[in-house]
Amino acid sequence: MNFQTAYARIRGHVEKTPVTRLDSHNLFLKWESHQPTRSFKVRGAFNRMLTDPDLPEKVITGSAGNHGLAVSLAARELGIRAEVYVPEAAPAVKVDRMRDLGAEVIRVPGLYGDAEARAIRTARETGVPFISPYNDPAVIAGAGTIALELLEQAPVKRILVPVGGGGLIAGVGFCAREIDPEIEIIGVLSEASPYLYHQFYDGTMEGVVEQPTLTDGLAGAVEPGSITIDLVTRAADAIVQVTEEAVARAVALLYRETGEIVEGSGAVGLAAVLSGQVDPNDRVTAAIVTGGNIDPARLAEVLGRSIK
Repeated sequence: MNFQTAYARIRGHVEKTPVTRLDSHNLFLKWESHQPTRSFKVRGAFNRMLTDPDLPEKVITGSAGNHGLAVSLAARELGIRAEVYVPEAAPAVKVDRMRDLGAEVIRVPGLYGDAEARAIRTARETGVPFISPYNDPAVIAGAGTIALELLEQAPVKRILVPVGGGGLIAGVGFCAREIDPEIEIIGVLSEASPYLYHQFYDGTMEGVVEQPTLTDGLAGAVEPGSITIDLVTRAADAIVQVTEEAVARAVALLYRETGEIVEGSGAVGLAAVLSGQVDPNDRVTAAIVTGGNIDPARLAEVLGRSIK
């Protein structure tokens, strides 16, 4: 994966997001929630679609929300149509924004894996290109460009990376190690959807039980045979699980101390620090804040709980 080439390709379509320091917890924060769709996913979506010299008339994807937003935006800017399959519980704030961007959104009964499977099947049956949220080298390379910026912006020796399908941690891990082979890469996910945690430590995702989670952007099983299954094993030094309570505390703390609205998926790095699973005092640590598309009602609930 050529991260410099990917960065040059997408630079006119994405933001160079800021890095700030959360002094109360000695932690740098990389604000990917400042992207046009309030999520890092635009990096991979644009890189994947711009890699093809002959753009199709239409693309299909499956998404819990943020990737669908990214594909919808990229499709609109490139003048093509997007069809997005989402689980029935996908946050309304994300679904409405996809439709505002011109995408056709189809809700699928069940969980994220059901929506992804339906999208893949439809793409194969119709011959329309499927844009995976993670199982694609160009998507992974686009996500990895975060590390190019981050390591120029802060003297980081450890990066905390949210883990869902594994594309982000694969891209960031490999890109960061090209720059600094000694950097530590730690993946973070909710114990409510621990698919890649068990894959990393047990070598299998069989028997994993998924629970409702505030980290909807990380939830769901990984596509069978995904290239990320091997890549995550090589890219990460460790993967840690955080509780839903810790995620909610992190969302509330970021709102109170920075004024930033962050979705649960984007707050897991700070959650790992708050729960004592990562100590940012033993090496310079940064957490990637991957997105800020949280349903307003859910944010109000989380903030309400935090002040009781």
